[in-house]
Amino acid sequence: MQRVLLVDDEEELRRSTAQALELSGLSVQTLASADQVLELIGYAFDGVVVSDIRMPGIDGMTLMQHIRELDAEIPVILVTGHGDVQLAVKAMREGAYDFIEKPFTTPHLSGVIRRAMDRRGLVLENRRLRAVAGKRDDLESRLPGRTQGMVDLRYQIRAIGATDADTLVIGDTGVGKEVVARALHDVSPRANRPFIAINCAALPETLIESELFGHEAGAFPGALRPRYGKFEHGRGGTILLDEIGSMPVDLQAKFLRVLQERVITRLGSNETVGLDVRFIATSKVDLEAEVAAGRFRADLFYRLNVATLRVPSLAQRRPDIPLLFLQLVREACARYGREDMDVPQEVVASVAQKDWPGNVRELRNAADRLVLGLDMRPGDGGALVKPESGRLADRVAAFERNILASAIAAHGGSLKPVYEQLGISRKTLYEKMQKYGLDKKLLSPESLRELED
Repeated sequence: MQRVLLVDDEEELRRSTAQALELSGLSVQTLASADQVLELIGYAFDGVVVSDIRMPGIDGMTLMQHIRELDAEIPVILVTGHGDVQLAVKAMREGAYDFIEKPFTTPHLSGVIRRAMDRRGLVLENRRLRAVAGKRDDLESRLPGRTQGMVDLRYQIRAIGATDADTLVIGDTGVGKEVVARALHDVSPRANRPFIAINCAALPETLIESELFGHEAGAFPGALRPRYGKFEHGRGGTILLDEIGSMPVDLQAKFLRVLQERVITRLGSNETVGLDVRFIATSKVDLEAEVAAGRFRADLFYRLNVATLRVPSLAQRRPDIPLLFLQLVREACARYGREDMDVPQEVVASVAQKDWPGNVRELRNAADRLVLGLDMRPGDGGALVKPESGRLADRVAAFERNILASAIAAHGGSLKPVYEQLGISRKTLYEKMQKYGLDKKLLSPESLRELED
């Protein structure tokens, strides 16, 4: 049954609204803060989010932006006071499904919710039909790429995702390890349960056990009441341990017991609590090397290493860069409320030539700057920048590279008309292409259109 996630920091209003909606036949889950919503939604979420705009911490507008980053087609209905109407109208322009002004009647709110649910149901059904027809499905939209490494990765996610196997995701910084983890969660039977992301490198050393395992009242100074830890909060769902190589060695032994026995013991308690969760761990470092160096427990590594997914870097799948950049530009247009833009071929050609050491994260930043009308930095590709400073030789080289990349892209990767147009020999053109790292295959508009189909 489709769910309504109702978010409001006022307990009485939250409770009364939920009761009224349940009496009208809707299934409602109430949440006191926006943080909890992001743990419950993803591509497989089949419901609607109803959120107040004015809340401490993450407000309704920010929550909507986070939801749209996960899936732009999840309906978000904002509840607004009289003074927030202009803000709500702005939210509609940025992608909110609708807004309800206080005070509202239950029939009005439930009617808007049911229409939003019908729309969400059609979106999910259309995605399923596209997948059955062999067209681009949700997973390919989230992890695009035609190179063999990405095809294999999507296959492995589909195969492993349906199981409860703990999984280790390996990849360089910025390749999208958390996207892979969320995809594993969303294709699993746990898709409608919490997805808890824990940054192992950011956990405070003095409170790390309390954060993960929870505590009883009086367990340590300042523990005035019992508290669920993140492990217990994720029961029934998936727990992501981001950069597990940063976990302190003494905590690794306790975590190993959790992995093996699926139980935890809160601080200050002698009773064990059963834990029904799936663990996914990510790492940017070679854990085998960490084991050899004594910084990571060998038994924990082998326990996590049941299923391992390796996410290729952009340098390892260069032919996918144009496709990915165009998709990121479309997403940026939607995120910033801009109309879809036609990216010039010379821009795509230049982007395709760069190694992108920051991977997808760096490429997304470049797409955002392009959509916002900002100059793309020198690191984002020579054809996108007009050098205004630096040595004359460097500026001339950048200018020459721009001309060559644009000409090759304009002629669809065919080189004869390029050297004839520029008045140079074929040998000179080849030498300059080699010098500037230009690849005619990546500059072909036919190949770019094929990637977009």
